[in-house]
Amino acid sequence: MRTAWTLGARKDLEHLRLRAWAHMLGFWATSPPSPVATPPPGALRDARAEWRRAQAAEATENGPDTTLVLAHWVYAGTGLTDAEAWLAETLEPALGTEGESTHG
Repeated sequence: MRTAWTLGARKDLEHLRLRAWAHMLGFWATSPPSPVATPPPGALRDARAEWRRAQAAEATENGPDTTLVLAHWVYAGTGLTDAEAWLAETLEPALGTEGESTHG
């Protein structure tokens, strides 16, 4: 609000009517939230968790107490890619991490 009010005093920004907006921001900043428009955070969290449980149960056609275990593994390889190896070779260690003094 303070920034809008301060900038609103500048002649080059007069056309933006920032001081009018500062009053609008002040209204919204000081008015209490409407309980109708804003449900409590706990209610939103609970509703979302229930929705996610229902969505997961529908997708798997299992109950909410079912544990799915994925046991398919694929060998991805070892070591670094060519780009990762180049990056590792070109980076210098940070001062003080490889035994050098931290006091210049």
